[in-house]
Amino acid sequence: MTAEPKINLSPKGWDEIKTTTCYMCACRCGIRVHLKDGKVTYIDGNADHPVNKGIICGKGAAGIKQHYSPARLSKPLLRVGERGSGEFREIEWDDALTMATQWLSDVRNSDPKKLAFFTGRDQSQGLTGWWASQFGTPNYAAHGGFCSVNMAAAGLYTYGGAFWEFGEPDWKHTKYFLLFGVAEDHGSNPIKAGLGKLKARGAKIVSINPVKTGYSAIADEWIGITPGTDGLFVGALIHCLLAAQKIDAEYLSRYTNASWLVIENPGGADDGLILRNPAGTPLVWDKQGSGTKAGPFGATPALLGRFNLPDGRKVVTSFTLIAERFAGDEYSPERVAEKCGVPPETTRRIAAELAHTAFNETIELDIPWTDYLGRRHEKTLGRPVSMHAMRGISAHSNGFHTCRSIHVLQIMLGTIDVPGGSRYKPPFPKSIPPHVKPAGKPGQVQPGKPLPGPPLGFVSGPEDLLVDSVGTPQRIDKAYSWDAPLAAHGLMHMVINNASKGDPYTIDVLFMYMANMSWNSAMNVPDTLKALTAKKPDGSYVIPKIIYSDAYASETVQYADLVLPDTTYLERWDCISMLDRPISEADGPADSIRQPVVEPDRDVRPFQTVLLDLGHRLGLPAMTNAEGGPRYPGGYPDYIVNHERAPGLGPLAGFRGKDGKAAGRGAVNPNQLQAYIDNGSHWYQELSDNMKYYRHVNWDYLDWATFFGFLPRPEPIIHQVYSETLQKFRLAAQGHGKVVVPEQHRKRIATYFDPIPFWYAPFEGEMVSDEDFPIHAITQRPMAMYHSWGSQNSWLRQILGRNWLYMHKAKAEKLGIADGDWVDVTSHHGTIKAQVKFSDGQNEHTVWTWNAIGKRKGAWALTPDSPEGEKGFLLNHLISDLLPEREGGYRYSNSDPVTGQAAWYDLKVRISKSADQKPESAPQFPVLKSTKRKRA
Repeated sequence: MTAEPKINLSPKGWDEIKTTTCYMCACRCGIRVHLKDGKVTYIDGNADHPVNKGIICGKGAAGIKQHYSPARLSKPLLRVGERGSGEFREIEWDDALTMATQWLSDVRNSDPKKLAFFTGRDQSQGLTGWWASQFGTPNYAAHGGFCSVNMAAAGLYTYGGAFWEFGEPDWKHTKYFLLFGVAEDHGSNPIKAGLGKLKARGAKIVSINPVKTGYSAIADEWIGITPGTDGLFVGALIHCLLAAQKIDAEYLSRYTNASWLVIENPGGADDGLILRNPAGTPLVWDKQGSGTKAGPFGATPALLGRFNLPDGRKVVTSFTLIAERFAGDEYSPERVAEKCGVPPETTRRIAAELAHTAFNETIELDIPWTDYLGRRHEKTLGRPVSMHAMRGISAHSNGFHTCRSIHVLQIMLGTIDVPGGSRYKPPFPKSIPPHVKPAGKPGQVQPGKPLPGPPLGFVSGPEDLLVDSVGTPQRIDKAYSWDAPLAAHGLMHMVINNASKGDPYTIDVLFMYMANMSWNSAMNVPDTLKALTAKKPDGSYVIPKIIYSDAYASETVQYADLVLPDTTYLERWDCISMLDRPISEADGPADSIRQPVVEPDRDVRPFQTVLLDLGHRLGLPAMTNAEGGPRYPGGYPDYIVNHERAPGLGPLAGFRGKDGKAAGRGAVNPNQLQAYIDNGSHWYQELSDNMKYYRHVNWDYLDWATFFGFLPRPEPIIHQVYSETLQKFRLAAQGHGKVVVPEQHRKRIATYFDPIPFWYAPFEGEMVSDEDFPIHAITQRPMAMYHSWGSQNSWLRQILGRNWLYMHKAKAEKLGIADGDWVDVTSHHGTIKAQVKFSDGQNEHTVWTWNAIGKRKGAWALTPDSPEGEKGFLLNHLISDLLPEREGGYRYSNSDPVTGQAAWYDLKVRISKSADQKPESAPQFPVLKSTKRKRA
């Protein structure tokens, strides 16, 4: 008998393994890249990494195909034809940088704000924002303004943290978890791992989302809410808790401003402001002393009540105002049921379950800690209810107040940074609001000089806005103006539109990085393309020069005048910094690096190094040494190691000091990057147990965080359930203060800058007829894709190669639409054609699709007959970037009025079976030409 040959079923496909950080989504997991003969053969997870602990998702594993994508750019390109024609010629880097330097120098030496510098999901905003400040332009922002600024600002102005990158649920102790509108591509690894822990422990998961995709599908209960009504539902939960008197009065009294006294003086300049003593300390009403007292120090503050002061003034506790609002009939479960689509009995049951879990299943950990009042607590009390929210909440014009409402609900239950609750991730919590102010006021932008501060920051009142004496915005996107006062992330989605209209002024150079603003990141795609190609009567472009950097041939590359090709994430150094968007865990700070695991095989350069090179060529002070040479001749890795924002504080917190043994604050360590590589390309420091909870009022933590550079001083971070910052804007709308609201903005500011969160209908839903546009239309994020990057990946395309318009079967049948029909989807702004697929797991009055799958034919090196181009589509074509005229003919952006967050999810449509059943989506645009060029 012939013996079977021995076959090696597990051949070794590598001769080297290097660690780095994944870039296939925003999780930034640790990965191990397997190499053979210098080529990437396999990617798996790094078991020692604090974020993913070895877990890797489909996107991360498919990074090999991202790295070797045929869409990679390979040489600097100079446009030689019309914009959008795809006519380029390849040029050398020195020529490209010389040209870019000349364009940028002309702007810097005349009027720096004529440069609009906007970056996408680059994860290096600590560098890019600093560069913009050194250049002297206030016109800088990243993608947060059209993604998550409502969520971030609402949290930072309420409790000094926020969902997603700023915090996470206590997966170890949570017993009841509310999940609102979470994008499944952004935090997929940590959230999936966390949900798995909850399921294993028997914790209850309740998902509130119009669509029942991945996370909702495994939830114990799915609530298919009507889009844009989450704030009503949350308000009804608060209503029920107040009626049942199920609130954490101790937490509210000691750690929030619920007991602070608010002045009631209608029409007066001090109406709605916090009552303070001459030293500026907020006053409370001491129930035992029957009078005012400075804060909770030694007082037993009243949570409810109105009081008369000896000088005749009237005051009320801020919690009284909150209780009066949410206890009103407007937020009763019966009143909100029809709008939310949530039965009253469901709302009441959820509220009762929250209360039962918080107050009847309390956790006590044997961890002593000391609060900011000096009180020692022998045990750490936990309310095991946690919540998490993302873009489904944020991307509405009422998203800021909806997020604020969720935080008020959390605070009333006492669940912020407690065992089982929603925990901060370092460097949060921050002061409320953070102390950094945006720079760019009149007089601060001067030719040839840096800004006196960063372009992005947090305003604490009208005096911090970037407007001139008559209220004209100083930024091209109108961030920090009366249009969007709390625009902590800027309004990137409005830059091209505003620049093309010269509103509030024109620009000379548009410089973008990794921002696909001509396609899936654009509201109103057709008009955006027109704006990019618009010309003056003399034939010159309205936006004179466009510089764009990307690693791949996206749709936006075609509209650039100069293309600077970036590397892939496996070919460069990167710094996932505590100064930017760190990878910290709730139990302690963490950061990481990317190292070049392979060398580029094309003539490309890392954008961060290119930016530093341009900074030196332009003579930017912080990028040029005393002799006129480059301060960071080694490029970005040189900057990572040697740059300091303050003495001892640099981009990386780990392995500092000459010997590499310091953490957080310490001298420059020339061997820092090697130390990170030796440690698996990351650093993590677990906090001691006594500093892990109640960090907003935990004295040991506050003291440590001040040393570490997270806080300017060790002061408690008192939760602001009542926002005096918002009230200051309302007073300005009434004509009070040194900076008053211009007439055309007064009604808007007075309405939406309410110091207490409230619900209002999304703007588009209010401005169109329900009869004409009865259906909500939203997008979801697929786990297998991350924005437009993933859908050019040959492995991931096999999972999801095109998108459909998902429609509830019952709704479709009423409209005479069959599964697989092509339909016309019409908004007040336009019409698209898409193919329907039935799905019962969604709100009946809502249609949805996967975001960013639809591609323009010819982009991303996909063939023109690819399913992404032929059958894929975008809802973006239907979304107007501006709202209709109001208040004297003025047109606001289609955004949240508080923060400027793009209101992607307010879209209302009508749907009918298309007369054209040809299997191709519409609209279609001319096929883009390949960017592969022969040298001239």
